[in-house]
Order: sequence, then structure tokens, then C-alpha cells
Amino acid sequence: MTAAETTAGASVTVREVLREMGARLLNLGLALLIFALCWTALAAALRRDIMPYPWQVLPVFVSEMRGDLWDHTVASAARVLKAIAFATLIATPVGLGLGQIRVLNRIFSPLIGLVHPIPKIVFLPVILVVMGIGETSKVFLIALILFFQILVVVRDEAASLRPELILSVRSLGAGRRALFRFVYLPASLPAVLTALRVSVGTAIAVLFIAEQYSTRQGLGYYIVTLTWQRLRYEKMYAGILAMSLLGLVLYLVVDALERIVGRWRQAGES
Repeated sequence: MTAAETTAGASVTVREVLREMGARLLNLGLALLIFALCWTALAAALRRDIMPYPWQVLPVFVSEMRGDLWDHTVASAARVLKAIAFATLIATPVGLGLGQIRVLNRIFSPLIGLVHPIPKIVFLPVILVVMGIGETSKVFLIALILFFQILVVVRDEAASLRPELILSVRSLGAGRRALFRFVYLPASLPAVLTALRVSVGTAIAVLFIAEQYSTRQGLGYYIVTLTWQRLRYEKMYAGILAMSLLGLVLYLVVDALERIVGRWRQAGES
């Protein structure tokens, strides 16, 4: 391939990426516009203090973000990121092991099938009693939810790997450790990102509930204790907006990583 062909191919790739980014930004802007219109219509229909207009909330949001709201947002983001890290680091190798070691999968599948459908938020009182009311219990609850989401998806992905691919790598002298590192782990990465993208909304919802108990930091505490219970509705919606943006940012980051990994996977298979 000549230098001119390489340059042309790179320019085409850049244009495709820019076109895709532009389309996604346009869709995001359209979604925000529809959301603002629905919000305005609902506020106009209710005509009550509990539902202010968007232009009443946005200045409060900007002002609060320069003060305490930013600290609460950072605290909530730290909890979610810790939970994502813990759940991913533990669930990924466990899922890979269950997907490839059939004996272990037969032993633990009934337990996973029993526990996975249970809403993990019901364990909050038990977790608070066992782990205390500190930071650990809140991070553990979110990580517990993400753990089962990632575990099931990674297990199924590892179990569905093509046997000829595994045999070809084994024929080169690769042992079980090399298979996990160079075959199972790269193949399961898209599954991990898919599970995270799907469960981000659930993690944010559980975070909101967990932060209402025995804490003085976090968006859940800000929304319920500092604003709603004191009838500060503009500040309450500023907190809701901050939590929504936190979930949106996490979703977009995971979605972007999933697209990058998916593009790399397709290039490797071609």
C-alpha cells in the first residue's frame, strides 16, 4: 500500500468518525430540546411551586455547581466509579471461569439463577447492619448490582466462543493462563462494556436511594434532605439535573468505549 493510499484511507476514517460524532451530537441536542419542551409544558399545566420552569432552574443549577452541589456530585461520582471498578475486576474473571469450566458452571448456575433476579436494593438494611453506615456499604450495594449484570453476560460470552478459535491457539502451545489472557479476556471486553452500559441507570437509581441513609454527602442526600424536605424546589431540580447529567456522562463514556472496542474487534476479524 502506497503512502497516498494510506493517507486517503486515514482521511476517510477521520471523516467517518467526525460524521458519526456530528450525528450523535445532533441526536443528543434534539433529545435535550424535546426534554425541555416537555418540562415546560408540564410546568405550565401544573402551575405549582413544585414544578418550576427550566429557565428558573438553570441559573440555580449553575450557581449551586459553584458551591456545595459540585461537592455532592463528586462524592456520588466517586461512589459509582469505585463500584464499577470493584464489580468489573471481580465479575470478569469469575464469569470467564464459569464460562469455560463447565463443572464450576454446573455447580454455581443454580445459585446465580436464584440470586440474579432478586432486586439487590432489598439487601440494603442487611448491608447497613453488617458493613455499617459508612462509605463501604453504599459502594458495595452498587457493586453487587453491577457484579451480577457483568457476571452473567461475561459467562455467556465466554461459553459461546468458537471452539476452533480456542483449538487453534492451543495448537500453538498456549496453556489455560494464556487462553484467559489472549483469547477469553479480549473476547469478553465488549460484553463487559455492554453490561455496564445497560446497568448504569440502575446503578444511579440505587445510588440515589443509598445516599438517603446515614450520609451527609452525595446527590441523594442533597436532593432529599437539603432541598426537598426544606421545600427548596429550584435547588431540588438542580440536584436532579446533576444526577441526570452524571448518569448521562457515564452512559456516553461506556457507549463510546463499547464502540471503540467493537470497531477494533471488527477490524481484527476482517
